[in-house]
Amino acid sequence: MREKRTKTSGHQHKKRFGQNFLNNPKIIDRIVAAIRPMSEQHLVEIGPGEAALTEPLLQVVRKLDIIEIDNDLIGPLTKRFGNMKAFNLHHHDALTFDYATLVENEEKPTAALRIVGNLPYNISSPLLFHLLEYSALIEDMHFMLQKEVVERMTASPGVKAYGRLSVMMQYACQAEYLFTVGPENFTPPPKVDSAIVRLVPYRSKPFQAKDDKTFADLVKQAFSQKRKTLRNNLKGWLTAEQIEACGIAPSDRAESIDIEGFVKLANFYQETL
Repeated sequence: MREKRTKTSGHQHKKRFGQNFLNNPKIIDRIVAAIRPMSEQHLVEIGPGEAALTEPLLQVVRKLDIIEIDNDLIGPLTKRFGNMKAFNLHHHDALTFDYATLVENEEKPTAALRIVGNLPYNISSPLLFHLLEYSALIEDMHFMLQKEVVERMTASPGVKAYGRLSVMMQYACQAEYLFTVGPENFTPPPKVDSAIVRLVPYRSKPFQAKDDKTFADLVKQAFSQKRKTLRNNLKGWLTAEQIEACGIAPSDRAESIDIEGFVKLANFYQETL
């Protein structure tokens, strides 16, 4: 899921992809149980690695689209699963993949996709933002990520981990921290804990911005310098009086503002355009 590059030795090659392969059958079973794949469903797996999740999923679902960029894994995956009807492999970068193409021939394309994956840390945030662009087509997402990232995605206002990622994920989805997976469950063992998160895109958001791009831009600006107040970070966007008119203190920092507050700020700004 990264940039094109020249061939390197196997170890360096894997290191560049940030891959740590899951090796504990109990954890694999627990993840599959959390996903609860059903026979008529269309699943998408990002970065299957050594197919720890691929195999149990293929045994259940009607269709499993796999997105894998690593040249070294394409051959083994095709050899192992290529004769299975549900198996459909895309040799592509998950960061630029057009997920809408997966439902073009679906009879009911709305919320047709269930996405799963063990995401490398170095691409997790940009990939999550990319996937949110397709949220109307996605029923849910289950990812294994670095524990710190899952904590940020599910954090509440006022908590240290709360930031732009928290706001953007929770604006678009219900985000639930499921369980922690320790380094000993991987080969090679990573230096940090991982965690499983469930994301369910809202069909109707609890708080709806008038313009999603304005909302995203304002949130990014509000968190641009975490130690500064909204009065400072939103200078040029909203005056202190306008921030107060939204029921928010200009002296507050972004980390204390909930989703509803950010939607109010973005909508007020949108009305001033």
